[in-house]
Amino acid sequence: MRCFTVLGPSQSGKTTLVKALGDLEGGSAETAFSDRLSLRAFTYLGESWGAFDVAGGSDNLGCAGHALAASDSVVLCVSPEPEAAPQAAAYLRLIEEADVPCYLFINRMDVAEGRVRDTVAALQTYASRPIVLRQVPIREDGHVVGSVDLISERAWEYQEGKTSALIEIPEDVRDREQAARSELLEHLADFDDDLLEQLIEDRIPATEKVFSLISDMHKRNEFLVAYLGAAEHANGVNRLMKSLRHESSTAADVSVRLGLGDEATAIGVYADNRKHMGKSVLLRDLTGGLAQGTMLAGASIGSLSGIDGKALGSPMEPGALGIAVKSDHLNPGSAYSAQEPLALPDWAFGHPPGYHRILTPENERDDARLSSALARFEAIDPGLTTSQDEDTGHIVANLQGPMHLRRLIEKLEEDFDIRVCEHVVAGSYRETMTRKVDKHYRHRKQSGGAGQFADIQITVRPLPRGEGFSFDETVKGGAVPRNFIPSVENGAKEALERGPLGFPVVDIGVTLTDGKHHSVDSSDHAFRTAGLMGVRDALREGQPVLLQPIDHVDIHVPSVYSGALVAQISSLKGQVLGFDPHPVAKGWDVFRALLPAPMQGELFQSLGGLTHGTAWVEARFDHYEEIHGRDAEKITAERADAMA
Repeated sequence: MRCFTVLGPSQSGKTTLVKALGDLEGGSAETAFSDRLSLRAFTYLGESWGAFDVAGGSDNLGCAGHALAASDSVVLCVSPEPEAAPQAAAYLRLIEEADVPCYLFINRMDVAEGRVRDTVAALQTYASRPIVLRQVPIREDGHVVGSVDLISERAWEYQEGKTSALIEIPEDVRDREQAARSELLEHLADFDDDLLEQLIEDRIPATEKVFSLISDMHKRNEFLVAYLGAAEHANGVNRLMKSLRHESSTAADVSVRLGLGDEATAIGVYADNRKHMGKSVLLRDLTGGLAQGTMLAGASIGSLSGIDGKALGSPMEPGALGIAVKSDHLNPGSAYSAQEPLALPDWAFGHPPGYHRILTPENERDDARLSSALARFEAIDPGLTTSQDEDTGHIVANLQGPMHLRRLIEKLEEDFDIRVCEHVVAGSYRETMTRKVDKHYRHRKQSGGAGQFADIQITVRPLPRGEGFSFDETVKGGAVPRNFIPSVENGAKEALERGPLGFPVVDIGVTLTDGKHHSVDSSDHAFRTAGLMGVRDALREGQPVLLQPIDHVDIHVPSVYSGALVAQISSLKGQVLGFDPHPVAKGWDVFRALLPAPMQGELFQSLGGLTHGTAWVEARFDHYEEIHGRDAEKITAERADAMA
């Protein structure tokens, strides 16, 4: 079996194309793992094929990476309109990182109004390898009614729901066909000296020679070949499938492309937690021989079925697909040898999660079950990680976007009967003091028996931003015994856990300058209490101020959208640092800015509209800065209510 992935922006017609390819010889079988990925198996000219249909949208790129890792080739389905080319930018970038041979299918040519050359030129903005047309369109009254193959120089007229009919090349198309053919041959000549010599000498190359050369170049991924069609009407899909059959590589080449050596025997493509079944993992067998009980990753496969759900009666063929059940040691996003998992390249895992939400169970008794369920989802979902909110201790789900969150909530209820509420992650605010305070604090307590006594004089001062906490002492003459000084420091640290405004305190220095002790009543506890209470009083008197976290954000964005981000960052109270061309990804910028961390949710939402879902963000903490006025008052009041 040979496998390919079909990618493309939402509404580009991917699923329609996959179905049309599968129906070329009378039908196919579909296995829908989820709304993120489905698999269609079919035969074409006596050979078995599997097509991974990955849902559009940037939050599904992790699934796309896993499918690409297991595929022999990829079909990128795009709109015929040049202005829609940026929506394909993220897919072109991923395909080039994966180094998978790619077929471009320019879909919906029946409604195309622009020139195909303009579409190819717009797509070329985001592809480092040349995009070459394999066909030119035939138009009648402004509508595309067929195409001319530039190698065989045969013309085909589209027929509704049928294989195209062979016709003579129309006279008004000949000049365009010859120009496009010459351009195609010139691209090929860059890789073949014999062809170059023939073109220089104005000799017509043999058609078989050109077919062989383009097949070889395609397998080596030297360029991207563009095909035309309308999948809804089955136009152009047969030509695409013929090219896949002749030019696509096989499972034997997957390990080489991924740099896995000879040990890899299978790849985990996708997984799902199915009610009453547990985890099901879709595997592609790279070498053949997988069966129930086969050793994989150091343990045996519990149960193995075909993609139709029926138990396999014989070992799998090379390149075949199967579903492993009762094999909890297997996960998607890994290759496997018999003894251990093998790491896939970074590109196979999509973007870092940039959408963060606190999840809490509607029923408090489900708290432990929620943690367990999320851990199971995290193991199979390439775009999901979990963490813990610093302030509340609740679980934070780090996701790819709102649609990803909605799917997760639905799966929690469907598979685990856990209903959850989602909340915005509040910023990790801090506070500090703005003026130095000298404080004398005496702790005295007498309650029968040994009492408590500690007398300290301290100076509490603000430190430069980012310095954290420091403690020193200038005590002379043993006024505070050396063994009690660490207790004062520990009390001071405890006081910083919650300041006058209700938040942890940062960038504070404490100096113990003098004090007194009692030979009987002084103790570690007494001096710790004195340090705690003394620093608390000093913080209240030191004109406390609220600090908000500022993140450094790198926004990966197609260059055409970079200008729109300037105003957006400013509207979110951020600071634009600049943007530069991406060092590797053609047509992309890295837009750099400083942004208040609480604004990241709004940035995520706005990027979806401004960049049509193509951009993503990498954020890291940079520094804290003061926040004043009504914003500070509102945050402080909300904190007081939460802690009440």
